Parts: sequence; structure tokens; C-alpha cells
Amino acid sequence: EIWLDGGIRSGQDVLKALAMGAHGTMIGRSYIYGLGAMGQRGVTKALDIIARELDTTMALCGERDVHHLDRSNLLIPKGFEGDWQ
Repeated sequence: EIWLDGGIRSGQDVLKALAMGAHGTMIGRSYIYGLGAMGQRGVTKALDIIARELDTTMALCGERDVHHLDRSNLLIPKGFEGDWQ
């Protein structure tokens, strides 16, 4: 399994990670910022924001289910995939 930890700041970042094959993402910094700003309510607000951004981004991609996300949902620069593909 692939889990992405680090650099996740928005729902768009979550979508990109899932589309590239990750099974899930960690959102530690967003969680900590919410906690520091408003305590438990801040954590809940941060999670709500990321979930709303993911829903909006999926809608703009024409997707309704995260299980249907794949590389076709992304614009990947030519030659970016390299030899590791």
C-alpha cells in the first residue's frame, strides 16, 4: 500500500495523490494548524475544509467516487514519468 505523508495542504493535493495511486494521505500540518488556532473546533474545521475542497475538485473532474480516480484525471507534463513507471 502507498500512503502519502507530507505536502498535503488541500483537497486538491489529496485528489492528486489518490489519482497517482496512493491509498490514502496524511494531513498532519493542517490538523496542527487547526488545533493551534481553535482547538478541537479548529481540527474539525480543517478537516471540513479539506473534504469540501476534495468534493469540489472531484466535481470539476467529473468524478463522484474517489475509487474512480486515476492518472487520466491529471495533466502530467510530457516526460515527467521517467523510468520509474
